[in-house]
Amino acid sequence: MKESERNKKRIIIIIVYLLLFFLAGLLFYYWLSPAPTCFDGKKNQRETEVDCGGPCAACQEKPQTKDLVVREKHFVHGGQNKFDVIAKVFNPNNRYGAAVFSYVFVLKGGQGNVLAEKSGRGFILPAETKYIIESNLEANETPVSAEFSITNERWQEFEGYETLRLNVYNKRYDLISGGIGYGEAYGLLRNESVFDFNKVKINVVLRDSSGNPLAANTNEMNTVNAGEQRNFRLVWPFGFPGEVQSVEMEAEADVYDTLNFIKRYFPAQKF
Repeated sequence: MKESERNKKRIIIIIVYLLLFFLAGLLFYYWLSPAPTCFDGKKNQRETEVDCGGPCAACQEKPQTKDLVVREKHFVHGGQNKFDVIAKVFNPNNRYGAAVFSYVFVLKGGQGNVLAEKSGRGFILPAETKYIIESNLEANETPVSAEFSITNERWQEFEGYETLRLNVYNKRYDLISGGIGYGEAYGLLRNESVFDFNKVKINVVLRDSSGNPLAANTNEMNTVNAGEQRNFRLVWPFGFPGEVQSVEMEAEADVYDTLNFIKRYFPAQKF
């Protein structure tokens, strides 16, 4: 027998053995593999999505929501080579709130160059309009514009939603005539809801006579009980251009965080 014929036979034998091993391994795999179920975290057995549709339960419909609307975006003076940024966001959905979303502020120069940026995460309730404020963005030149974008909203449906009654009264702003600082804002927070909150955030925006933002600030208050009222004060250590004609203040609490509130079973105190 010629050597070439022997080599052909060897190759054929090797191929046959490889095919037998492959088939045996495949049968062994299917024998040991669990049967597909509606809880295996895989899209199989004619499912339309992972573990739903087809032979499994119907897939939950994705919420039909409208995009969040950015009504304002500004930058204001925040000290030497520093700037604060403000965005005013509206949720046009009456039944859905965003438990979390990502956002980015970008300050740009005259040539469209990026001077500074800052990212964060926020939340918004159904039909709510709220401020998002970030402080101390550093830039070596005065920006020309501020950009603000929102991504990755995680929507949550509310049933029988009632607006949180966290109200601010006695709002005012004064220049500091003596001592440390340039200006200060005061307010009275009243928790007129039936919830105790571990944390409440206060957002403050100062505007001139034309409604243009001049400055912004934030403050956090801890352990605000149902029916409680509490004074607060925010200080601007630096001067800023313009004359303050109006003071906007809002209070917010993250109701998506179950650790942030405890429901009370008696009516809030009436004022």
